[in-house]
Amino acid sequence: MEHTTKTTTVHFSAKGQVVIPHWLRKEFEIEEGTPASVVPTPRGILITPLTAKHIRGLRGSLKGSKAMELLLSERKKERES
Repeated sequence: MEHTTKTTTVHFSAKGQVVIPHWLRKEFEIEEGTPASVVPTPRGILITPLTAKHIRGLRGSLKGSKAMELLLSERKKERES
């Protein structure tokens, strides 16, 4: 995916809602009902759409990190308590 440097100003509603411009929804494959992760950062708010493409991109990202062993160890501790 090739990201553009185009910018657009958006406005927040009274409920804190914001409309993501069509060109960005298209570029990031955001459809109605697409969940998103919202994280505060030192520079502002990071909104990451959790699309199927995003999830596929995470495959293998924890390889070699021993994440599975840690998860299984934590589950075992929970069962034993």
